[in-house]
Amino acid sequence: MTSTTNEAQRRGAFSSRKVFIFAAIGSAVGLGNIWRFPYVAYENGGGAFLIPYLVALLTAGLPFLFLDYALGHRYRGSAPLTFARLRRKTEALGWWQVAICFLIAIYYAAVIAWALRYTFFSVNEAWGDDPEGFLFGDFLQAGDPGVTLDVVVGVLVPLALVWVVVLLIMALGVQKGIGLLSLWFIPVLFIAFGALVIRALTLDGASIGLDALFSPSWDALAEPGVWAAAFGQIFFSLSIGFGIMITYASYVDRHNDMPGAGFVVGFANSGFELLAGIGVFAALGFMAQASGVAVEDVAADGLGLAFVVFPALISEAPAGALIGVLFFGSLVIAGLTSLVSVIEVVISAVRDKFEMTRVGASMAVGVPAALLSLVLFSTTSGVYVLDIIDHFINQYGILVVAVVSMVVVAWGLRELPSLAAHLNRFGSLPLGRPWYALVGFVAPVALTYVLIDALVADIKEPYEGYPAWMLNVLGWGSAVAVVVFAVAAAQVRWRPETSLDAESDTLKKEIQ
Repeated sequence: MTSTTNEAQRRGAFSSRKVFIFAAIGSAVGLGNIWRFPYVAYENGGGAFLIPYLVALLTAGLPFLFLDYALGHRYRGSAPLTFARLRRKTEALGWWQVAICFLIAIYYAAVIAWALRYTFFSVNEAWGDDPEGFLFGDFLQAGDPGVTLDVVVGVLVPLALVWVVVLLIMALGVQKGIGLLSLWFIPVLFIAFGALVIRALTLDGASIGLDALFSPSWDALAEPGVWAAAFGQIFFSLSIGFGIMITYASYVDRHNDMPGAGFVVGFANSGFELLAGIGVFAALGFMAQASGVAVEDVAADGLGLAFVVFPALISEAPAGALIGVLFFGSLVIAGLTSLVSVIEVVISAVRDKFEMTRVGASMAVGVPAALLSLVLFSTTSGVYVLDIIDHFINQYGILVVAVVSMVVVAWGLRELPSLAAHLNRFGSLPLGRPWYALVGFVAPVALTYVLIDALVADIKEPYEGYPAWMLNVLGWGSAVAVVVFAVAAAQVRWRPETSLDAESDTLKKEIQ
């Protein structure tokens, strides 16, 4: 017990199951819940999409979430240390996830910085009569696709501020930093976004938007692409497969019901996505009616929805400034709680590998990440660099490592029975052969289909029409670079004090 306590004090730990659940929800509920899910549902059958979405949640999302929980909770380490303790030869899988998280962190911070600026822009509707022209012109100052070093001060300052806040949170540690941030900000996020939804529902034309979103197109259920979209949405929205939940689970006390916590996190995440769909499409219904067009003419996702459509809506709606502050403030909060979870994967790995202090590791990871983020994304080419890296690292980074890790754990090492036994010790939901089938077959097959579908699309037509050299260097280059880094990092020796034997020292009594 003493060795376990010392280990928890060294690495940090969440003070309770409630804090862990709030932190996990904070990681899962991010920008994609607000600006991706509503449009994906609308484009893939409307109300009928909820059927494949729920199937994907139950057959792939939650089972994979339990796998991440089992790995981190059993082996008590960062992603690399967890995989090294699982089998020494699988350590590179953990570093692959670390490299992916590092890249995500440096561009994710930029979007939070944009949302922060737009929170204040909402007060006086700084975008004027042309939100799209303002975004790419006055604000981002984006020219033709390319790479430049021309700094945009209006992005540099809020981006630097975001990184200062993130570094402070990370330096405070697992409980005092990440835990308290989640305990305070997640309730605020739900209250703020709930208020936005209520306001959107009172707008003229809200019912038009809701009809567009929820009117079911049952024929869509016969299309494989709709099911692929559902599995892809669940996978990306739950923060699974790239080290976050492995890391967070390693900070949870042994005597906890991890599958039960997973159900809370999974359904809270999906509940927020549904709430986002209602709020966004109620607002889009108002926008369509005010503009005299169909909802499909104003519906969009991603940056277009957040920074073009919503500003136009804010300019038209009664009490538009309030809607703007609530919407962009929600983006900032959701983005921040997700960003700290992403960068924690990297910090935890560095701490475990080099036995560094919390503050030392936070600075060693955070300062280079902040500098790279500022150099790449506070320039006039930042939006293009961000778009390319985001697309390729999600499709060919996260998806690939997720499929590989599931296949390795389930078929290469055949560790699912022992992981299930671990979760079953205190779990309220017994895991057995059905879980083995979902993790070992259903989830990897579904994600492989999503991956192949994306690959075919990118081969047929260059992503967004970007120059080939940009796609090759920033896109495919990023996807390959994280693998090369993973292999190299796995060759670095662990310090003698770090036990890689899962059946000895601190872990022995707890795993048996």
